[in-house]
Amino acid sequence: MRTVASSGSAVVSLPSDTEILITREFAAPAHLVYKAFTTPDLVKRWWSAKRGEVTIAEIDLRVGGKWRWVMITDGGFEVAFHGEYREIEPNERLVYTEAYEGAPGGDENAALITMNLAETEGRTTLTLVTEMPTKEGRDLILESGMEAGMQDAYDLLEEVAISLK
Repeated sequence: MRTVASSGSAVVSLPSDTEILITREFAAPAHLVYKAFTTPDLVKRWWSAKRGEVTIAEIDLRVGGKWRWVMITDGGFEVAFHGEYREIEPNERLVYTEAYEGAPGGDENAALITMNLAETEGRTTLTLVTEMPTKEGRDLILESGMEAGMQDAYDLLEEVAISLK
């Protein structure tokens, strides 16, 4: 497994040619990290990574339910992602698809995301695996600059989760 240089507290590694693994510890219990990740008003507080404003955070949190998050960047560009929940274990695990609405191929090139939360003594370790259909799709994500935004977004996610204590 190759580790990608990481600028923040989340560690990004590449377990296979089609996967990205993100691991990060949060100073908050799992149920609050989960709540911040699955509650529309809370998603609006962290997902922009201080790069704009989240205008839509729709979440139908059930197996087969859809989600869609949209933000307008500080530069006026709309960024939108959507997907469908495949597996839900509250406070522990989410499996869902994720498609960038500006990407060629649409839902056929969607990622399969597996997020696990493990709590120890009030702190939560998130492991998130993004699996793409192709190595090229995985590499496009890595080259998109996603890591810097993800680092900032997860810092905000931690702030939001701590604020819920």
